[in-house]
Amino acid sequence: MNNFFRVKRLDSILAEERDSKDKLKRVLGAFDVVMLGIGAIIGAGIFATIGTAAAGDLARPGAGPSLIVSFVITGIACGFAALCYAEFASMVPISGSAYTYSYATLGEVVAWIIGWDLIIEYAVGNVAVAISWANYFKTFVAGFGIIIPDWISTDFRTAGKIPGLIDSAPHIFGIPIVFNILSMGIIAAITVILVIGIKESSRTNTIMVIIKLIVLSIFIFVGFHYVKPANWTPFAPNGWAGIQAGAAIVFFAYIGFDAVSTVAEEVKNPKRDLPIGIIGSLIICTIFYIIVAAVFTGIIPYSALVKTLSTSQAEPLTLAIQYAHIQTWGNFFVGIIAFGSVVAHTAVLLVFQMGQPRIFFSMSRDGLLPKSFSKVHPKFKTPYVTTILTGVVVGITSMFTSIDEMVDLTNIGTLFAFILVCIGILILRKKDPLRERSFKTPFVPVVPLLGIISCLYLMLGLPWITWIRFAGWLIIGLIIYILYGRNRSRLNPVNGF
Repeated sequence: MNNFFRVKRLDSILAEERDSKDKLKRVLGAFDVVMLGIGAIIGAGIFATIGTAAAGDLARPGAGPSLIVSFVITGIACGFAALCYAEFASMVPISGSAYTYSYATLGEVVAWIIGWDLIIEYAVGNVAVAISWANYFKTFVAGFGIIIPDWISTDFRTAGKIPGLIDSAPHIFGIPIVFNILSMGIIAAITVILVIGIKESSRTNTIMVIIKLIVLSIFIFVGFHYVKPANWTPFAPNGWAGIQAGAAIVFFAYIGFDAVSTVAEEVKNPKRDLPIGIIGSLIICTIFYIIVAAVFTGIIPYSALVKTLSTSQAEPLTLAIQYAHIQTWGNFFVGIIAFGSVVAHTAVLLVFQMGQPRIFFSMSRDGLLPKSFSKVHPKFKTPYVTTILTGVVVGITSMFTSIDEMVDLTNIGTLFAFILVCIGILILRKKDPLRERSFKTPFVPVVPLLGIISCLYLMLGLPWITWIRFAGWLIIGLIIYILYGRNRSRLNPVNGF
């Protein structure tokens, strides 16, 4: 049991990064980090999930106008976790994020579990975002008269729910050919950008962040003129249950600020810039989210929203503009929102595809994954092996899977990571109180404890089937660790490290 919970000292972690031959290039500044944070946060969540969160579905009640409160609750919960992430990131500027922090505080088996868990946040989450991107892109180009056939832009499971689609699709030896080439295409393009270089990826992300902030500002400015205060009544049609369920759903809109910590080894001044990036991006996005939620629920009354189709709820901002019946420039604004959604989804895909390979990179350096996973490209200085591997897996998976339940699974995996980071701060303050901390989480142990409680509260708002799937995923990961990682770990004396 001692081997399972062996801890890797922070000094050893920092020394290995310093002495490693496979180094990543430190080129990012504070502005780049904030932009990466916003790029990861504002995406499918605000452009796709607020419709379902406000209206509800068969599995949970809707929040209605109290969606505003749901965003506040989730923002506060993420704020507690962000303060803990900021302290760790400033002390341990290593690419592993929550995986590395857990290794230094909770032990190897917990670190492995959290590394395995982060696959849900980044890779599985990106499968959902890629599918959503494909839907928005198809709608966007249709406005220019470009019609993409359903059989190459839909997964087989979803196609079965669309009357006549499977029958009308091409068949080979009697087997219908149905797959989502759009989601695969965007993942392939992003993978190429990420292999070329971190600075190039950061510049691309910054451009997309500016575009989507402008688009959200346009929605707020235009939509504000069509807000009717009467639509905010009843404010909480399903009481606190709706608010909690809404908070659990819109948590997907906050996922991403922790992705900033995965580029720690590529930041020029990580002790200063990482806390700025983590906390700054979260604050900016929270303000936008609350205002957007107020405008959205002020345009569409709850009674009308629950009667709309789930496919329309999946494009809530365009739904709101259409509901407003804007006489002049109405279709133009709908097109702008659709374009902004495509850009926002692309930015999230970029940052998350950047984060997952760097988790694998750190785990490989610790011996828990094959050595080839920690190879750095000789020219571009990027973890190209894991970047390409992640791109292939996410791209292929997105071609054949449905977005159903992907959001819930991503949420529960990320909340679990947040809880372990908060626990890690409590342990490290006790075990290593004298270590230099350029940023300190305030009011310890109150803030970490509140982070644990609030994240657990959001997890309880998720359907029970999500908990079962999550438990199954962790069990699979534990089996892999026992059969492979435990024996090959650099902390195993037999390996001679």
